[in-house]
Amino acid sequence: MVTRTEAEQAVLTLLGYLEDDPQREGLAKTPQRVIDSWDELFAGYNLKAADLLDSTFNGEGYDGIVLLRDIEFHSTCEHHLQPFNGRAHIAYIPVERIVGISKLARIIDLHARRLQNQERITKGIADDLEKHLAPLGAAVIIEASHGCMRCRGVKKQNSVMTTSAMRGVFFERPEARQELMQLIQARPL
Repeated sequence: MVTRTEAEQAVLTLLGYLEDDPQREGLAKTPQRVIDSWDELFAGYNLKAADLLDSTFNGEGYDGIVLLRDIEFHSTCEHHLQPFNGRAHIAYIPVERIVGISKLARIIDLHARRLQNQERITKGIADDLEKHLAPLGAAVIIEASHGCMRCRGVKKQNSVMTTSAMRGVFFERPEARQELMQLIQARPL
């Protein structure tokens, strides 16, 4: 594992690639600020799904769709180290146990706060819901705008990538998937 000092030196080296004087006043503390920022942006490496999803409650017979929609997130593309951000919709149909809604938002951060691609985030969240909640169905839909598409390369400012993972009844039964999509498209409060 690389030490913090080594990481700061690596940032200084990269600044030297861009600037004639990477030690000038405006850049003097940039290596420390970058590493502080990365500690926050990539905090997902220090989290485990079990810590979030193994704390459940009696569902008291509830057997409908549980959906948390329009959850904003920010991540970093592993290919270009460019940001991407958007919103996620997470749903499940409980069997006996439910999970607190904040845990659904936190499971997104667990996956998004790592070097990522959108497909892996989507699949990872669905896998975690299946493993830890054992629901009748689990669904994850993510819509995101990618910095690598907006500010470099093809420079498509308004493009939005959508990924989905449907498990259990959301995959097997079109009527369950249709009900989910209607709930996602419902008007915001």
